[in-house]
Amino acid sequence: MTKPLPNNQHAQLEALYAEMAPQSLTPLWEVLSALVLTQPDSPARVHRWSYDQARNYLMRAGDLISAEQAERRVLILENPGLTGLSAVTPSLYAGLQLILPGEVAPCHRHSQCALRFVIEGEGAYTAVDGEKAVMRPFDLVLTPGGQWHDHGNFTEKPMIWLDGLDIPTVRHFDASFAEKLPEAMYPETVKPGDTLARYGHNMRPMRGGVADRRPSHQPLFHYPYSDWRPALTAMAASAEIDPHLGHALEFLNPADGGPIMPTISAHVRLIPQGYATLPRRSTDGTTFVVVEGEGEARVDGESLALKPRDIFVIPSWKALEIFAQSELVLFGFSDKASQQKLNLYKEQLS
Repeated sequence: MTKPLPNNQHAQLEALYAEMAPQSLTPLWEVLSALVLTQPDSPARVHRWSYDQARNYLMRAGDLISAEQAERRVLILENPGLTGLSAVTPSLYAGLQLILPGEVAPCHRHSQCALRFVIEGEGAYTAVDGEKAVMRPFDLVLTPGGQWHDHGNFTEKPMIWLDGLDIPTVRHFDASFAEKLPEAMYPETVKPGDTLARYGHNMRPMRGGVADRRPSHQPLFHYPYSDWRPALTAMAASAEIDPHLGHALEFLNPADGGPIMPTISAHVRLIPQGYATLPRRSTDGTTFVVVEGEGEARVDGESLALKPRDIFVIPSWKALEIFAQSELVLFGFSDKASQQKLNLYKEQLS
């Protein structure tokens, strides 16, 4: 409440509150300012995870528990402001997953949408409804909600990637379903790369008498580094730079030109050597991976050193500036897709 109450009124209100409480009734006027904020005030904190340090713990875990035992051998990147919630931002989850040589992470499916951004290793796969996407460093692979998926590594080296899921969002709506396939691997339905050939070149199969194998609303699930990195380079060579973002490209769903998944957006940025972006804040808290280069992220007076494969998170409505000591390439994912659908997304440029 904004003004002090006379003692008698205060005492009577307290007595009223105590009488209402057993009926699960509470006064809005006591909490309204905390419920309807004048601007975002995220409990999440700015944070950076050293990949080298996290990798060390992940490999030690690999000596102690198998992918089959764990179902998914993952270290959660838990935001220090969201302890106990398994969340990197209030709406999204992030983790580092390890598949060792010869292992298969068994097949399951769930309501949650997931992305995999490959950080280390080459030649392992993620299979989606029986089609393998052979994974290479900095590929983006999706496992949309409700689709069967398993991971396997039949190479001689470990495979590590960043998982990004909408677990907190699905938890918020109490809408989680999951099931396991009796077999560890989904039966192969087509050869690897079939979906990429159909949908990965700004084209799609013409609709005819034969039903399309992939869901019409979510056909593409593999965005290779070998495709997106040259596109980013070409843009940087010819386009005027955005002073707040650098050169930035967003990954799209070819079915509708929208975000890659209903709840998650993803993009990449290139910031030239010596360039410093202007401050920008937005309502979507974003998790970044440093793909290439070194630099510095400045966030409301806090400084984070950036080096390859490190991961950092910028919560909602924090002013971000990025300085590139060498040409800097970043991958980022956020809940912008959800916010835009709900007409909540905003940004502010300084």
